[in-house]
Amino acid sequence: MDLYLWNSHLTMKEVQETVAYQILENKAELSPSDRALLEKAESQRSLAYAPYSHFHVGSALRLADGTIIVGSNQENASFPVGICGERVALFAAGAQYPDQPVDTIAISVASEEEDLAPAAAPCGMCRQAIAEYEVRHQRPIRLILGGETSTIYLMESASQLLPLAFDASFLQRKKD
Repeated sequence: MDLYLWNSHLTMKEVQETVAYQILENKAELSPSDRALLEKAESQRSLAYAPYSHFHVGSALRLADGTIIVGSNQENASFPVGICGERVALFAAGAQYPDQPVDTIAISVASEEEDLAPAAAPCGMCRQAIAEYEVRHQRPIRLILGGETSTIYLMESASQLLPLAFDASFLQRKKD
């Protein structure tokens, strides 16, 4: 077996991406429909089953036709079996309304460990799931992120949270 060494010169290209979002001081700065959606997500936090993390997540999403779907995190002693509140709502929407795009998702968090929990972005699995729904319906999904503090974050597309997301294009087989 012959061994060949390649003397190649690679050019490195640096890419920087930025995340654009708005910071609101309180819910009063939201539109009435966005405020109602966030309040729905806040009410869902009390339905979370979080005996292990003590981190309660409520979500409410609005479909393009105005339908509201809610969810809350559901933990399990076998940790991988649990599911985040965002995916509960997202998967329920996909199962019940497969042809309706998601317009906006509001996510609200609270912690039993801390007096005031700030807004939190979705975990990696939820980012991937939301990004898939953006691809599925070929439109962005707005995010409203809230917590127990009054600061709220607004993002115009979940894709900003997951640059270089894995999508169906990686699974395409080349035809011979």
